[in-house]
Amino acid sequence: MGVAEELTRIAAAAAAHAAPGESVTGVVAAEPASGERVYLCSFERGEERSWLALDESAAPVANPSLVREAASITALCEVAEETAGGGNLEELRAQLVRLRLTEAPLGIEEAEAAALQLEQVIGSPPRVASVDYLDAVGAAVRRLEQALGETSHSPFATAMQQALGAADGLADDVVAHYKLSLQRGR
Repeated sequence: MGVAEELTRIAAAAAAHAAPGESVTGVVAAEPASGERVYLCSFERGEERSWLALDESAAPVANPSLVREAASITALCEVAEETAGGGNLEELRAQLVRLRLTEAPLGIEEAEAAALQLEQVIGSPPRVASVDYLDAVGAAVRRLEQALGETSHSPFATAMQQALGAADGLADDVVAHYKLSLQRGR
């Protein structure tokens, strides 16, 4: 079963946990460091948002550490996708083609290949947010940055470092607005 089919199955299971007037508004797949597949589901009723994580069998996750890790890796992967290659890989690739055709600077082919490789690593949704995925995006971005001549400072690494607070904030929100009681002391 592909990720899209898994998300559809989990969304249907999550709907059973919706309160009256509440709807499932999103489901993302994550594999925290433990390697367990967790599906983070968001629910909305008006302006109120709540969260529930389901495991592969669509059972609610009660381990607060696992819920936090799933929320955090999801946020970090989203930031990585949004900031990789300056945030718009299609436009970057078009600019590199124009540059190759008009000025043909040394190393432009390497930069074009690195941008294409980054685009392939990011792929198309839906994806599973995981440490491996985040590492692959980071490595592909670094190759692109180096091909573009950025050898001492990584704008991507800076953006990811700045995103750590936002990822923690999302994890805090998920735990604070979790639909079920989480086990304490874990």
